[in-house]
Amino acid sequence: MSRKSSIFSVLRITINTVLCIFLISVIGFGQRIEHYNSPLYSPKVYDPNQAGTSNGLPKTLDEVGIKQKLNEQIPLDTEVKDENGKTVKIGEYFGKRPVILALVYYECPMLCSEVLNGLTGTLKGLNFSAGKEFDVIALSFDARENDKPELAKNKKVNYLQRYGREGSENGWHFLTATQDSIDKITNAVGFGYKWDEQTQQFAHAGAIMVLTPDGRMSKYLYGIDYAPKDVKLALIESSENKIGTPVDQLLLYCYHYNPATGKYGLQILNVIRLGGILTLLGLGTMFFVFWRRNKNKNNDFTDEIVA
Repeated sequence: MSRKSSIFSVLRITINTVLCIFLISVIGFGQRIEHYNSPLYSPKVYDPNQAGTSNGLPKTLDEVGIKQKLNEQIPLDTEVKDENGKTVKIGEYFGKRPVILALVYYECPMLCSEVLNGLTGTLKGLNFSAGKEFDVIALSFDARENDKPELAKNKKVNYLQRYGREGSENGWHFLTATQDSIDKITNAVGFGYKWDEQTQQFAHAGAIMVLTPDGRMSKYLYGIDYAPKDVKLALIESSENKIGTPVDQLLLYCYHYNPATGKYGLQILNVIRLGGILTLLGLGTMFFVFWRRNKNKNNDFTDEIVA
């Protein structure tokens, strides 16, 4: 009787597991696919039939936005100035680890600080550390700040204090550059911005980019608030899986980057496959345990008869 009840229990567990996986797949495929519809990030398509018509945006914003250039190589020989006013090539910050790039300007009255604040808050929640698993580059796209190295230096001091991790000073880099160098970098990464005479500010989008150790564009994360999961997975993937634990690699199998949203979404098919594998392993383990138990009982019964 106990043997029958054990078999029924296994069958019940199997049926419940299959039903759960089926429900997850139905719910996952039924979810709405999110698209990042902001005109600052969506691709701009030229239609000659609509020449001369307005797209509804202020004229200043026509040249503002982000055009993703995934796998594009940035010019590593571009000269920039570090926070101490020393001229270096931006390639000196590449070669070992993935790099998070934030294009900002240091006298920005609002958005740039929000980008850096959001990034710093997210990085504080990661078990990766700047200078060990990755580097952070903040590059000013205001050429006037190239003659004001104290701005970059003060920003570095402030954000190192905010980050609050010892030994991370070699992982944060606040740079300035000439207009020629700025143009090379912004064109390579697809970052469009424009000076607005009316407000006396730069109009630009908020985002961070993640690059591979050899300087190729890997991921774009939009806005000013970045989910720790998205940043961590972007760093792992951009490092070509050279950082992170086996659990992180498993998460990367279940979550895939969506360029349209700049976020990582659950990959339902992979979750179902993983659930199926785990189910088979569990069933195999249970059948093995039952087989060993029945075998031991039979051996005991045989011994009693012989005795």
